[in-house]
Amino acid sequence: MLDVLNAWLIAPFDYGFMRRAVVGGLALSLAAPPLGVFLVLRGMSLIGDAMAHAILPGVALGFLVAGFSLPMMSLGGVLFGLAVALLAGAVSKMGGQREDAAMASFFIISLAAGVMLISLGGSSVDLTHVLFGSVLAINSTALVLITAISSAIMITLAVIFRALVVECLDPLFLRGQSRRSGWVHSVFLGLLVLNLTAGFQTLGTLMAVGLMMLPATTARFWSKRLEGLMGLSVVLAMLSSTGGLLLSFHLDLPSGPSIILLAGVGYFFSAVFGRYHSLAARLRRKATPLVHD
Repeated sequence: MLDVLNAWLIAPFDYGFMRRAVVGGLALSLAAPPLGVFLVLRGMSLIGDAMAHAILPGVALGFLVAGFSLPMMSLGGVLFGLAVALLAGAVSKMGGQREDAAMASFFIISLAAGVMLISLGGSSVDLTHVLFGSVLAINSTALVLITAISSAIMITLAVIFRALVVECLDPLFLRGQSRRSGWVHSVFLGLLVLNLTAGFQTLGTLMAVGLMMLPATTARFWSKRLEGLMGLSVVLAMLSSTGGLLLSFHLDLPSGPSIILLAGVGYFFSAVFGRYHSLAARLRRKATPLVHD
């Protein structure tokens, strides 16, 4: 039994590429889920998906300039993602359109532009790498960049944590008490862009948002408290990233989809058996009056 557990859970990490992959996945699992929790609480769940696609043209430009240079591709993704966030906010204020609607429009344009740029300057293999990532191909440079970005995100979140909580609960109160409420929203969008830029190397621009949103939405089936949501979402993300890597190693499956699909399994399980808002919770509520009768 111990030999089987060692072969499945420990032995794969004798390889350097697996060690780098799991460290990168764990770093993203620490920073991404708390952002996802705030997106859910702010009613901005789809904004994360839009921002994930918004960085694609910048990543594509970095690829055209320097090839598969992670620093250049990351810099392009950050700059373009921030530009799209600012443009969407400006269009929303000038035209009276909701910010999520403006963001959706920019996300469609960005996705098409990014795919076009990569197709013109590379091959279908290059396009697949950028869109779907390759967590098992993380090198030391990528690992340092991912861990540095994740650390910066967690530190910044700790600094603006109170303001974010107040904005989620009562945004009008924050605006009335401080003129800096707009900066809180802008910094939060900046953190989203940074996290998605760090995640595209491992999960690709199409699935980087998965490690952010799926653990956050899954945690809501088990906790109603903010600290519970954040702690549980981080644990779920770590289990998904590590478990997905092990599945991909043993079963010869794509690593990125394995991680996201494992997180998806956790979501469906929680939707059925979770403590709150699940199918089982509804059945318990319906059965309670019958027990009292």
